[in-house]
Amino acid sequence: MRPRRERVWLFLAVALVGATTVMAVASAGTASKHATIKVGLITKDVTNPFFVKMKQGATAAASKAGAQLIYAAGKSSSDNASQIAAIENMTTAGVKGILITVADGKAENPAIAKARKAGVLVIALDTPTVPKTATDALFATNNLNAGILIGKYARAVTKGNTVTIAMLDEHAGSSVGALRHNGFLQGFGIKGSDSQIACVANGQGQVAPSQTAMENCLQKNPDIDVVYTINEPSAAGAWTALKSAGKSQSDVTVVSVDGGCAGVRNVKAGIIDATSQQYPLLMASRGVAAVVHYAKTGKKVSGYTDTGVNLIAKVPAPGVPSKSVAYGLAHCWG
Repeated sequence: MRPRRERVWLFLAVALVGATTVMAVASAGTASKHATIKVGLITKDVTNPFFVKMKQGATAAASKAGAQLIYAAGKSSSDNASQIAAIENMTTAGVKGILITVADGKAENPAIAKARKAGVLVIALDTPTVPKTATDALFATNNLNAGILIGKYARAVTKGNTVTIAMLDEHAGSSVGALRHNGFLQGFGIKGSDSQIACVANGQGQVAPSQTAMENCLQKNPDIDVVYTINEPSAAGAWTALKSAGKSQSDVTVVSVDGGCAGVRNVKAGIIDATSQQYPLLMASRGVAAVVHYAKTGKKVSGYTDTGVNLIAKVPAPGVPSKSVAYGLAHCWG
């Protein structure tokens, strides 16, 4: 049997070790609670003003919340390989959530699934995945409705006359591109097989490729008098080609989607007749807030959050709700 004094010292030593262990666990828990929350943002490219504003919104929201923003982007609107690599890198870096405007809508899904399995909250911004359930949530414009608005506007201002249409899309497989394209057709009241559609081309959502695409469309049919464009950089490129071909603003109705400041100024100048304005800063700031909330509470956001869309037109069309250019400039981005 151990002497009484030795047993007392042994008891105190064990108690001290136990207390030290409890203190270490408590300390580790406190450090984890106050560790910097990392939020990932992945956009399609770095040049489109829409994504520039989205990054600005996410940066400001992260700074306000005391979080760290990790940013990555593809080289173009169809570069899903860079996005997949970014998802993997961000997951390894320990982000609590990833906000992403997917390039393809399907190709990124396996990487997204791995990230979610690792406990990362994944929110699609602007562009839904296919299926939408591949991500935890979607914060976006109703892109179908955005297309419907400009389709209705184009139909109204052309007064139901037979027209010749060119459609400048994004790359094949773009979910947001398909929604806007189909929305325009629905709003205009035609199907994709309608004989009024003279040309469908990939303008890549960028100025130079869209100029080339429009030039090719005009070679196919010089009588084009209605132009749908996936976004405002595409509309700017299309207008350059139309102007070079001798078309005036009164000859062609050009409609688009975005609502960036440059695009709204082009509405004011008559280059674009109407555009559906969306709000990327709101998408990004709400996305960051959702990730921070998840990091602090463990509660994930889910489903679809509509961040709004308004038609901006210099000349209103009968029966089509729209906002003024002044409103568009007050709420534009870029």
